[in-house]
Amino acid sequence: MSFSSETKKELAQVAPDKKCCMLAEIAGFARMNGSIRLIGGGRMSVSLTSEDPATARHFKKLLQAYFDTSTSLDIYQGAAFTKGKKYRITFDDSIVGEQMLREVGLMTVQEGSNVLVEGIPSEIIRKKCCKRAYLRGMFLASGSINHPEKGYHMEIVCKNQYIGADLRKLMNSFDLNAKISERKNTYVVYVKESEKIVDFMNIAGAHQQLLTFEDVRIVKSLRNTTNRINNCENANIDKAVNAAAKQVEDIRLIEERMGLGNLQEKLRVVAELRLENPDLPLKDLAELTDPPVSKSGVNHRLKKLSELAEKIRQEGIVYAKE
Repeated sequence: MSFSSETKKELAQVAPDKKCCMLAEIAGFARMNGSIRLIGGGRMSVSLTSEDPATARHFKKLLQAYFDTSTSLDIYQGAAFTKGKKYRITFDDSIVGEQMLREVGLMTVQEGSNVLVEGIPSEIIRKKCCKRAYLRGMFLASGSINHPEKGYHMEIVCKNQYIGADLRKLMNSFDLNAKISERKNTYVVYVKESEKIVDFMNIAGAHQQLLTFEDVRIVKSLRNTTNRINNCENANIDKAVNAAAKQVEDIRLIEERMGLGNLQEKLRVVAELRLENPDLPLKDLAELTDPPVSKSGVNHRLKKLSELAEKIRQEGIVYAKE
């Protein structure tokens, strides 16, 4: 089962204890996955659809608890381009179905006619608890979260730009830094930051999945930190090896062109030690000097030797050897 499926499974077990939150969660789900079909005589059949059986059972119970009405749950095969089965909840009483549409803000009456309403109705989400419930309903309808091991991405797919814009505003009222993009004929509201995804899961009520997400995120962070440290250490080792190889090359040139015996004593000692110990770190090389010299002192003398070698290269000088 995918991380998204596990998250929805947990959210489907959250039971709102307030009537206002029940309505808000139903409203969020219906806004995304509600459908209306005319059945004649001025009546309409109202249904809610889900691809997840646990989600379908959850909303069937919510509808029963809030509207005190019976609904039918049937299973059908999705379209050819979709995978798996779909679960459809249909109101047995079309009048209650119409009542639901009005109460959740999907439909209103204007001049004696039913008119569909776009966007998210503000009266449904006045309270913070209702905003949380509304977001939970919308996520259960068309949301998804990547497994944190694969990358940080959470999204809710909206049917039109009005819903997308309102959803983005609602999510950002919780400081989630949500963004919106157009994808084919839909609008996707998404969050990329791992901390904000954790915040959303907490808001929606997926606390167990939140802990799983955090565990993976911590392990990934530790692994990335370890890799960075190792890469840094390897880079430092490579740098030191390359520097030592260049020092040996410079000293060989000085030896060939002028002889090490013509160097100042302190430079000659370091030059000979480097030739005898081409792979030794500066700290260890410093300990071999007599009298002992600091690491920075050895490094300074090696730089002097490098400058002398560069002068020989540039001027083409051949010094008389001793």
